[in-house]
Amino acid sequence: MNRFSARVAGLASFILSAFSFAAQAQSDDYVGKKGQAYFSWGYNKEWYTHSNIHVKQESLGNDYTFRNIWGKDKPGWDTKSIFKQALSIPQYNYRLGYWFADNWAVEINFDHTKYQVEQQQLLHVTGTMNHQAVDTYMINRGNIRWQLNNGANFFLFNLVHRKQIPYLKFKNFNASLLLKGGVGFMTPHVENTIFGKNNDPGFQFGGLDAGVEADLRLTFFKYVYLEYCNKLLYANYWGLDVYEGQARQSFGCYEMIVNLGVNVPVIRQKKKKTATE
Repeated sequence: MNRFSARVAGLASFILSAFSFAAQAQSDDYVGKKGQAYFSWGYNKEWYTHSNIHVKQESLGNDYTFRNIWGKDKPGWDTKSIFKQALSIPQYNYRLGYWFADNWAVEINFDHTKYQVEQQQLLHVTGTMNHQAVDTYMINRGNIRWQLNNGANFFLFNLVHRKQIPYLKFKNFNASLLLKGGVGFMTPHVENTIFGKNNDPGFQFGGLDAGVEADLRLTFFKYVYLEYCNKLLYANYWGLDVYEGQARQSFGCYEMIVNLGVNVPVIRQKKKKTATE
């Protein structure tokens, strides 16, 4: 069995197991009910605001800022097709949530995103270099190679509210809008070269973030759903490792995300009593 077939078989087995467990719960209005959990996996595309990168290397006499830097993402489908790429190489994301009340949930929300400073852009550098004041411009031809490439890695703890879309509620299909907001932290993989000096790349705690998200969730046969998400996030990084020092950076991010997920009942729903009971 090749790798793709094995992945398909594993996914099918997981979905069938979820169906088997979920079949124990009966409800005419299953979506977003108290006592359910859900899990999804998907992929994302990002756009970032311009930002500043402040570098401080006391032993080298450096305390300067790259101003108005432009960065981009790296989706991961560039060199290989979707079926020949490891699932965790592209920009992926997952959500794990629990409906603690009807239409209200708490959620762990993780986005494996990537950030790279664009080459061939004009750099404005101000501050102190080698104990000397600087305010200069240069074309970035490897002067700064800055990567949060394994990735920028946004964690959020979200509060979720579900709104049913009118007239799109049927026996085997449901369309609803999910509104989310939360705060969290980042665990970036920091790798950089600044003026020829490399850092020791690796994962680290990176700072705090906050975000809001709006999702269109299409649920099929009560237990499987497809989700299209739009997300705005602000990330404030500090203490990022550079050669003989540290750096900080803040930027805004807009994400588009597609997820495939399953609903699983955790608490069995009580049947409503009829008038004859």
